[in-house]
Amino acid sequence: MALNIIFMGTPDFSVPVLDAVLEAGHRVVAVYSQPPRPSGRGLAETKSPVHRRAEALGLLVRTPKTFKAEADRAEFAALKADAAVVVAYGLLLPPDILSATRLGCFNVHASKLPRWRGAAPIQRAIMAGDVVTAATVMRMDAGLDTGPICLERDVAISPEMTAGELHDALSVVGATAMVEALALLEADKLGSVPQLSEGVTYAEKIDKSETRIAFDKPARAVIDHIRGLAPRPGAWFELVQGEKRERIKVLSAEAVAGNGTAGELLDAELTIACGSGAIRIRELQRAGKQPMSAADFLRGSRLTPGIRFA
Repeated sequence: MALNIIFMGTPDFSVPVLDAVLEAGHRVVAVYSQPPRPSGRGLAETKSPVHRRAEALGLLVRTPKTFKAEADRAEFAALKADAAVVVAYGLLLPPDILSATRLGCFNVHASKLPRWRGAAPIQRAIMAGDVVTAATVMRMDAGLDTGPICLERDVAISPEMTAGELHDALSVVGATAMVEALALLEADKLGSVPQLSEGVTYAEKIDKSETRIAFDKPARAVIDHIRGLAPRPGAWFELVQGEKRERIKVLSAEAVAGNGTAGELLDAELTIACGSGAIRIRELQRAGKQPMSAADFLRGSRLTPGIRFA
C-alpha cells in the first residue's frame, strides 16, 4: 500500500528525493515549488528544477508565493494527502498547512540538527571546518528546523570536499532516508525524538560580503572558506595590475608550508601567504571565463613573487 504524498521543493537538491519517493511506489498527488523567477542575462521567467522535473513526470504543479490566501490553504487541504514531503522548499509553512495532511509534514534537512538550522547548512558546515554532517528527516513544526528528529544519516566531510560535492552526497543520502522514513510511517512505526537544546547553530544565508578571501586568517581557515563557497557563489580575491583590477574566483586550493605577509605571492606556482601557513591555488576562474587550472592562468599572467593579493 502506498501513501498519497504532497511534495514540496524547489532547487536541484530536492529532485533526487522526488524521484526516490516515486520510485518507492508512493503517489505524488501534487508538487509545490517556488514560482518561476527571472534568471540569466535576458531575465526570462525560469521554472525551478523541481517544477521542471515534476512537469516532465506529468505531475500537478502549484506555485503559490505564500500560503496567506485562504484559497491556497483550502486547495492544499483538498488534496487529502497522507503526508507532505518538504525538501528545500523555501517557505515557512503556516500551521494550517502543517496540519492539513493525515500524518503530517516531513522535511529532509542537510545538517546534523540542531547544528546548522536555516538556509545554508552545507556551506556553513564546511566553512566552519566540520568533519561530519547529516541528512536529517524531521517531523515539521512551526519553528525554523526545530521539529523532532525521525531519522539521521551521517555523511563525512573530507578535508578537500567542496560544498558542491557535499550537496550532491547529502541529496542522495537524504532521498534514501526519506524513503525509509515513509516506509516506517506507512507501517505506523516511525518514531521521533526532540532535538537537543544544546549545540544549536544557525546557517544564515551566504552574504556577498562574506565571499572575499581574508588571507590574514590561518591557511586551514582560508581553505575551508574556499571549499564552502565552491563552486557557487565562489570565494575570491582581487588582482591589481596597474590601473586594472580583476576579481579572481578560487575554486580549489591546498594548504602548504610557507611564510610571508598575508596575501603575498610566494612563488611561481600561485602559492599565497596566509596569517599562518600558505595556500596553493589549483583551480580558479576569471570573471566571465571558464574555470582553469592555476598553470593555465599563470601562462597568461605576468605575476612576480612578492606582489600582494587583496
